[in-house]
Amino acid sequence: MPISAVCERFTSGGTPSRKVPEYFTGLIPWVKTQELTDGLLQDTDEHVTEAAVAASSAKLLPPNTVLMAMYGATVGQLAVLARSMTCNQACAAMVVDSKKADYRFLYYQLLAARQQIRSLSTGAAQQNLSGTQIKQFVLPFPHAELQTEIADPLWQLDRRIDLLRQTNATLEAIAQALFKSWFIDFDPVRAKAEGREPEGMDAATAALFPAEFEESALGLIPKGWKTGTFGDLAELAKGSVNPLTAPEEEFEHFSLPAFDAEQLPVFERGETIKSNKTRVPVGAVLHSKLNPHIPRVWLPSRIGAHAVCSTEFLPWVARRAASTELVYCALTGSAFEASVRALVTGTSNSHQRVKPDQVAALEMILAPVAVSDAFTRVVRPLLRRVGENRLTAKALAELRDSLLPRLVSGKLRLPEAQEQLEGAAA
Repeated sequence: MPISAVCERFTSGGTPSRKVPEYFTGLIPWVKTQELTDGLLQDTDEHVTEAAVAASSAKLLPPNTVLMAMYGATVGQLAVLARSMTCNQACAAMVVDSKKADYRFLYYQLLAARQQIRSLSTGAAQQNLSGTQIKQFVLPFPHAELQTEIADPLWQLDRRIDLLRQTNATLEAIAQALFKSWFIDFDPVRAKAEGREPEGMDAATAALFPAEFEESALGLIPKGWKTGTFGDLAELAKGSVNPLTAPEEEFEHFSLPAFDAEQLPVFERGETIKSNKTRVPVGAVLHSKLNPHIPRVWLPSRIGAHAVCSTEFLPWVARRAASTELVYCALTGSAFEASVRALVTGTSNSHQRVKPDQVAALEMILAPVAVSDAFTRVVRPLLRRVGENRLTAKALAELRDSLLPRLVSGKLRLPEAQEQLEGAAA
């Protein structure tokens, strides 16, 4: 059947007027195509008001709506809405009739047929799909019970992947909140200055913080702390590598696309890497100097002997008074990110960059080594678990991708799929 035959509504969205800033102060998630990353979409970067929806061509979409990107680099990308949202005009929104199809089965059919659907796109400069092309695309739909049976094991895997990503977001938020509390807001110092015990730490850790402030070039800072620069925390690792000189060698390649995909490096032979790269030493934190309005800070979970990164990454290595985790949290702090954005040179997004010496010169307040070490002891297990969860999510995604085409085509029996799923859970 054509896709339109199983949808009770097939539509696209709209963009509320940017001339009315109040439109973007609401609670309704507004989806852009770059947020369609194949999976359950929990939330979005921007939220709009009901008035914004009413005043534009945007429509309120129910949970379980399947979205597909129609234009540009993301054409064919998919998402399933976890809750009621709206979307822009570059998204095709498929509200499935539950009496005719399982929305999850439609989603997996579209995922399996993505290359076929993309082949229908037109445009020299950028790919474009029309809503009509998507509506008329024909897919096989078995009876409803079989659709559900096929979708169930795949959805179980996707939900586990989504849970790992949510867990990672929580762990990152905890680490960043602790960094802000200790090194930006000085909460333990303020508590002791007011005669209170600092919250969330033992007596030995609390004793590391002073009970008063003193004046500095950066304003009031904890007594005994110093002012300095980011360069006092980390130094830039240097060393150019030309992988083509070792064509048979396998390199661990930390690229911008790999970061955007799942923050895991790609393993490639030297002969396939066509440009010079930068060596990545053990303990490095990778900080993108390109387009800082899109923050990219990468804490690798492991770094091999032949690790290289894009020359758009700055590999920072902690100095003796700091740690990899402290450098990572400093780079990902909202205040520091804002300072980096202010250093931008270049007129267009594709050419905006920051210079490493300017990043190194950004002013910071530096805690004593004992405080930094205590922070590292707390945060290191959290961030290590983030890396482990990414590896687990990748393994589950690979299992899903191997099951997907065989399940939706009927070439794999459901008991066999369930057996593989149970093996992955063991």
